[in-house]
Amino acid sequence: MRRVAMCRLFGLSAAPTRVHATFWLLEAPDSLARQSRREPDGTGLGTFTAEGEPEVDKRPLAAYEDRAFAEEAKQCKSSTFIAHIRYASTGALEPRNTHPFQQQGRLFAHDGVIGDLPALEDEVGDYRTLVAGDTDSERFFALITKHINANGGAVGAGIAAATRWVADSLPVYALNLVLATQTEMWALRYPDTHGLCVLERAAGGPHRDRYLNQASAAGRIRARSGQLAETPAVVVASERMDEDLGWRELRPGELLHADGALAVTRELVVDHPPRQQLTLTDLDAHAAASQA
Repeated sequence: MRRVAMCRLFGLSAAPTRVHATFWLLEAPDSLARQSRREPDGTGLGTFTAEGEPEVDKRPLAAYEDRAFAEEAKQCKSSTFIAHIRYASTGALEPRNTHPFQQQGRLFAHDGVIGDLPALEDEVGDYRTLVAGDTDSERFFALITKHINANGGAVGAGIAAATRWVADSLPVYALNLVLATQTEMWALRYPDTHGLCVLERAAGGPHRDRYLNQASAAGRIRARSGQLAETPAVVVASERMDEDLGWRELRPGELLHADGALAVTRELVVDHPPRQQLTLTDLDAHAAASQA
């Protein structure tokens, strides 16, 4: 049932090095490709200051000026980055519903649909105070935060526990996610609905002398960094972003972690499909369009 989609999730870590990067989250308005697919509902870019404070630059695409904002080049510096293109399934086109979200010093973006939000809210419990918007994504993030704290601050254990609870308790279409701190990055693909790819990029790429210059095939997210000609990085994206042969697809249920020295580990944290696997026909028209 896997669907191939334009890039929605993008994460990059060059930790511990802070690097300059330029992002374009939407293509120019004269692109012919725009005529053949649904337009997105929001764009966002998350970074960290030198002091480790998360910063988010995001907008819903509810007006012409929002689109112009999203098409501008974003110059930023960080050791970890998260970019997201939103196709809304729940929640109005408002800043509070636009990814990435931040909670307790972490950034988070999600691609998918979770059903039965009242049950999810009940499980989130007191952590609902962290939720500002209407989305399933932000509530899932709050559940992850709750489990991180229950596991003594272990982020990977928190992601695994929250994912297993959702997989066993709620209707699920997809739970793909990227979560970042100032120096670490996690990515999860679950189940097999959407792809999620990782590239452990050597300094300079496969030719050892090239700066980072990546773009999604559908022309959404583009990223460039001259410093990555001399610095290694780990990149996670909804699709392969360039011709590097090192791209690998995460397995369904696999959690990837890039630590503060770019050492990458992978762990299968959910080894079974959701107990209530949603299909496009189970979703309302708006949610189904967001995932197609």
